[in-house]
Amino acid sequence: MQSRRSESGMRRVDLTRVELASSETAREINRDILLQLIHARQPISRAELSRRSGLQRSTVSQITEQLIAEGWIREGATARLPRGRRPTMLLLNNDLVVFAVDIRPRQVTVATVDLSGRLLSQSILPLSSDPARTVASVLQCVGRMREASPGKTFGGIGISAPGRVDPETQKLIFAPNLKWPDFDMKAAMERESGLPVEIENAANACLIAELWLGELDGVRNAVLITVSEGLGAGVLAEGQIVSGEHGMAGEFGHISIDPAGPLCGCGRRGCWETFASCNAALRYYSESARKAGHIDFHELLGLAEAGDAHAKEALRKQASYIGKGMRMITAALAPALVLVAGDITSIWDEYAPIIRKEAASAMLAGPPPRIEASHEGEVARLRGAAALIFQKHPLSERNRPVVARGKRPRLKKRAVLAR
Repeated sequence: MQSRRSESGMRRVDLTRVELASSETAREINRDILLQLIHARQPISRAELSRRSGLQRSTVSQITEQLIAEGWIREGATARLPRGRRPTMLLLNNDLVVFAVDIRPRQVTVATVDLSGRLLSQSILPLSSDPARTVASVLQCVGRMREASPGKTFGGIGISAPGRVDPETQKLIFAPNLKWPDFDMKAAMERESGLPVEIENAANACLIAELWLGELDGVRNAVLITVSEGLGAGVLAEGQIVSGEHGMAGEFGHISIDPAGPLCGCGRRGCWETFASCNAALRYYSESARKAGHIDFHELLGLAEAGDAHAKEALRKQASYIGKGMRMITAALAPALVLVAGDITSIWDEYAPIIRKEAASAMLAGPPPRIEASHEGEVARLRGAAALIFQKHPLSERNRPVVARGKRPRLKKRAVLAR
């Protein structure tokens, strides 16, 4: 199995495709395998880890001792067996947590997330048109959460952003729905918090959450679509997340499907997101219901659930356009699986058949991909933001203060192991 090593504590590994290495990299690969097994099957004994991984018990013992020393895992209770030595069970160290920040055009959500992906606390803040003011507000919230969680080790701040992030500079370079001036959010937050900060496009963050929590085992080609105020896509091709030049890969939401369509935030007309986003559904409702007053997407969902015919038709039309736009994805990438993340997944059973029917009718050849709701639902962006830190930063570096002056060491590019 070939892989580039990232500065990661946990990466997703498809255990059905793993071949144990005998080179210098073997220990690093085997470490990731054991960490994933503990994540998936905790509590688990060292003997069971050896059996499931195929590694010798001495190798398992050496690696687990290292993981304990670094703080990734801890020893739990002693298991009771009918005979023989009682094994000590291993679990993830859930005292290790990170801050997850989900930025949207109207609000920011800040949460603490542990190594198992559980959201321990959550706060919603208004978004300012001034990025510096937003960062100050987020950092104040982070400070309060820190004080409220004594005994926890905070590993960093992961940020899910509604736009594209340059992998080299970690700066937002394309965020038409955010309308922020140029601002180095990563540097500002690292300087003030003393914690490492990672920023990623929301769709890629959601895809990372699926990989991190093991929901894509065995899938090598997939696309995850985020449907919110805009529409984004994260691409998994042959087991690797594709970022493209300057992190711009996957902007299907800004491909025009009707040159005479509505004006998009990117400055062009008729982009896919102007027809398939949550904002598009709200526009459909406003045009058909002809009611004064502003409602948000959650209120639209409530109206549909209460039987409002205009709300139900607006959502049906949105679902139809989500499916129609998938022709671009199936023709360009031929994924085996398309995942949809966002608030629309709360009504998935009702509107998924519309999406699937439209996508199937637009296939060039062969059967359509499986189209499913994201396993993480509405919290995918937060869990993905947390995974950015868990994947990129070794625990041994987590509590070191970030250098405020001079050249900061550059992180290696993220690599996801072939699945």
